[in-house]
This record gives sequence, structure tokens and C-alpha cells, in this order.
Amino acid sequence: MKRACRGTRVQTVISWAAAALLFLLGQAPADSQRPNVLFIAVDDLACSLGCYGDVMAQTPHIDRLAASGVCFLRAYNQLPLCNPTRASVMTGRRPDALRVYDLDRHFRDEMPEVVTLPQQFIRAGYVAARVGKIYHYNVPASIGTDGFDDPPSWNEAINPRGRDKDEEALIFNAEPHRKISAALSWHAAGGTDEEQTDGMIATAAIELLEKHQGRPFFIAAGFFRPHTPYVAPKKYFDQYPLESIRLPYTPAGDRADIPQAAFAHNCPVPHYGLDETTCRKAIQAYYACTSFIDAQVGRLLDALKRLGLEENTIVVLWSDHGYHLGEHGGVWQKRTLFEEGARAPLIIRAPDRKGNGQVCRRVVEFVDLYPTLTGLAGVGQPPGLEGRDLAELLDDPQRVWQSEAITQILRPADGRLSQPVMGRSIRTERWRYTEWDEGRAGVEFYDHHSDPQEFHNLGLNPTPAIRERMRALRARMEGKASGKVPDSPFNPRRL
Repeated sequence: MKRACRGTRVQTVISWAAAALLFLLGQAPADSQRPNVLFIAVDDLACSLGCYGDVMAQTPHIDRLAASGVCFLRAYNQLPLCNPTRASVMTGRRPDALRVYDLDRHFRDEMPEVVTLPQQFIRAGYVAARVGKIYHYNVPASIGTDGFDDPPSWNEAINPRGRDKDEEALIFNAEPHRKISAALSWHAAGGTDEEQTDGMIATAAIELLEKHQGRPFFIAAGFFRPHTPYVAPKKYFDQYPLESIRLPYTPAGDRADIPQAAFAHNCPVPHYGLDETTCRKAIQAYYACTSFIDAQVGRLLDALKRLGLEENTIVVLWSDHGYHLGEHGGVWQKRTLFEEGARAPLIIRAPDRKGNGQVCRRVVEFVDLYPTLTGLAGVGQPPGLEGRDLAELLDDPQRVWQSEAITQILRPADGRLSQPVMGRSIRTERWRYTEWDEGRAGVEFYDHHSDPQEFHNLGLNPTPAIRERMRALRARMEGKASGKVPDSPFNPRRL
């Protein structure tokens, strides 16, 4: 899908006023002193990584990055769906400010003059380049195109198309009535990593590092897997023998106390009605893709070291949202406000930060990435950012940090719901409170100290103490939400 965005491509000049003033005064830092940014996005990656405690995952390279940076164990996206969450990260705004809740609306439709994260770096004299998926793409349909890109964000953009796209006819679809983009579908491919689109993305990103190593850069590498269809070279499938894979545990009756709206419209029945062996094969394929992407991340990290860029480059790795692999009795993929959907990997390695090599258990949000990266690089910030600078946590990951994360999702009207319903969830270090249509379509309340897998909805029959806690969390959620309230009928804060 190709889209012409409003505005023209920003020229490579220093237009940020403060930076220009410093330059005129002779106080601007030399290019060699300005930190580069390597911005790695992974599509649909859950916390299925060794550094997040997943004992089955074979992810040595991402684990290596986590061991040399700060691994945020409680990082939460703003909306667990590709287009809205990526728009939020790249603009530093919450979905209610952008009015982007689905896959079809571009953030510039509501905010045509917004300055994106890479645009801010361009204004400060950086070169910004993209390879692969940073803004939304329809996967796999838009592979090899600009997708739902934002041209003003980049000086250069590259769109590889690999063997996975050309061999789509070989992909097995466990749900042939659905497109492979949304179905449990996979293929153990022949050939090398470099023949796959994501292998080509790593190669192109390395070439960008080589090309621009003489000046400050913001290079974004966006990988398409492990988004469906799960396609990776066969050797990665072989790392996960099928007999070693089990479906996630769910207690009997787990769904009995969960509101109907909590389950996505595209996952109407447990496990899509598929048998256990097929589901285990899907998990195998997902982990194979995760290890495949891990290998590509390793190539990027090795290139930084080889080029002598490691000590002056901020590396951030993030996924756009979490992902389900059969939890809660058969929930798959995304679009939920459970912990598996709202939580996602976030690793930041910034040069010379005291917290490098540690994990951080404080609650942070993906909207925090914009102010954090611009703050670390000293490129200034446009007005209106809604996140917090995480620099203090990069120096002391264990410090007191009073914060909470807000995640939301829009449920469209379908056979189950007569009208669209918005769900909103607030996550603190201990609690998760979720409400659907301001509570009219149900509420959920989980205590993560005693129930980390969210099996027991304490909000169904709350005690007076729980009711008071829910009331307090609801007030905090309303206070942190964007002050710009959409005037669409979807908005649960409209009354």
C-alpha cells in the first residue's frame, strides 16, 4: 500500500533553532562526539526471549544486547496493533491524540505538521535512513513497497523484497478461509538468511552504517518476522523439536470471569478451533522466526563493532506490541489488553550509562522512546510529547519511579458487539485494571503479585478494598490519558 503523505521531504539542514544558534556560537559538538542511533524494530515479537526469562527461546544476540544495555522488563505499548502503536512511538503521542486506532488511518490525517522522531534528528543535522518496516505495512502484501510510510521522516528509504515474498505459494495455511497475513501459517524455507526479506534488511542496514559512518546518523532497521506468515530458513525450525513444545497452561474455567469484549474479534473461538498438534507447530514456527530475527540483530551488532561505531551509538530494540501463543485457553496473536498483548520487549544501550548490564523492573511506556532518544542525543524536543525521558532509569534502573502504563484497544462492531467498544487498561508495578466501554461492557482487575498470568479477575465480585483500589486506578488512568479527546463515537470518555 503506497500513500502520499502531506508535506515535503525535509532537507538535510540544521533547522532546529537551538542547534543552529550553538553552531553560530561555535559551541555545537563535533560530529564525532554526537551519538548515532541504531533503531531496531521487530514486528509482533513477544517477550519470548532468553533475556526475558523464556527458557525455550534461543536468542543469544538479543540477549547479548540486553547484557550490555538496560533491559526493560515492564515496557508497555499504547495500542497492541501495528499501525497505531508505531504511529504512537514515532510521534510521541498517544492514540487519542492521533486518532489512530486501526490499520487504515495515517497519523498525518489528524496531525499533518507533527514532527516525527527521525524528523527531529534530521532537523539537528543527522541523516535519517530506513530499511524495512518502521511505519505500518500490510504483511506480507506490502513487502517490497513503501507501505504506509511517512516520507518526510527519512532522507533515504529502502524496501527489500526477498524469497519469502516470492515463494508465498509454498506457505502452509492452517486456516485456509483466512489470508496468511492473519492466519496461523508458516514455511520452513530453503536457502540462506540473506535470501529472506529480513536477511536483506540486515544487509541493507549494514550498508547504511558503512555509508554514513562519517556523520551522525539515525538508522532504522525494521524486521517483518515473526509476524505471520511465520517464514524462516529450516535450520531455525530444527532448533525447536516439536516434541519439546507444549501449549500454555490455562486453568479450567479461566474465561468464565473475563468480559466478552476482552477477546479479539479475530480470535472468536479457542485456538481458532485447531487441534493441539497444529498449534504446537505454529509455536515452533514462531520461535523459529524469533531465532532467525535474533541472528539478523547479531549481524547488526557485529557490524557496529567492526566499524568502530559501538562506543558512540545508541542502540534501541523494541517490538510494536506483545503477542499471544495460546494463553487464556487459546488466544493467539494481538489485539488484547492482557499482559501478553500489552507488554513487549524494550532494550536500550546508550554509551557510558551507569545502568548498562542491568534489568529494569519499573513500568515504562513506548511513548517514552521519543523523549528518551532525543534527550540522549541532545537534539531538542518539539512541544506536545506525552512520554517521559527514561535517562534516569538508564543510570539507575532500580531507582524509585512513580509511573503507570496506559494501553487501549478498539473493538469493532461485529456479531458479538452491537457497536464499537473501546477498552482501556492501566498497569502499575503490582496491578492491572481494565475497563471496556467505561465499565459498561465489563471490567478486569488483576494482582500481579499473586496472579502474574491474570487468571483471577478480582473485579468481577470486588471486596470493598479492591473496589477502592479500582476506583483509584481508574482516576489515575483518566489523569494520564491524553487531554485531546476524540469526538468519534468510539471514545469511551465521551460522556
